[in-house]
Amino acid sequence: MTAITVFLLGHGRGDLVEGVLGAAATVRDLHKVLEDAGIEIDKDTHVFLGDAEEPVSENLHDSLRDLKDGLRIHVTRCRRVATTVNYLEHSAEHRFSPGTRVRAVKEWAVHNFKINPKDAAEHVLQLCNSTKRPASDTTLQELTDNHTCAVCFDLVPEKRVEG
Repeated sequence: MTAITVFLLGHGRGDLVEGVLGAAATVRDLHKVLEDAGIEIDKDTHVFLGDAEEPVSENLHDSLRDLKDGLRIHVTRCRRVATTVNYLEHSAEHRFSPGTRVRAVKEWAVHNFKINPKDAAEHVLQLCNSTKRPASDTTLQELTDNHTCAVCFDLVPEKRVEG
C-alpha cells in the first residue's frame, strides 16, 4: 500500500496538520486520520479534498478519489463561502468551495469585471476594510471564522506609482 502524505486544515485551527492515508483509502480511513489529528467531525461538518466543489461522501465505505501527496484536506462548517469582490464602483458575489484559493477568486473577478490582462496583473485582492492582502495560494477557508461563511475583497492596485 502506497502512503500518501496529506495536510489537514480543521475548523477553528490555523495550523496545517500532517496525516498519512493509503492510496486506496476510504472515507472511514479519512475520518480516523482526522480523529487522530484531533479534528472533530459532526453532522454540521463538511470535508473537502483540495479545491473540490463538493464535500467527501458521508458513506464511510466509499473510496477517496484523486488522492496525491501534499493534498490539503479542509474540514469546515462552511459548505460554500459567499465571496464578494468590489472593484471601482462595482461589486459581484459568487459562492466558492472552502478550498478555493485566492488566485482563483481573482481570476473569477477579472473575468467578471472584464478587466484586461495587463491591468489585472497590476491588481491584488485585499480584505475589505483592512490592509491585509492574502497570498494567492491562501484558501478561502483560512479567511473565514467557520461560523460566518463569507469573505469580502477589494480588487486594488498592487502599488501606486506617484510621480
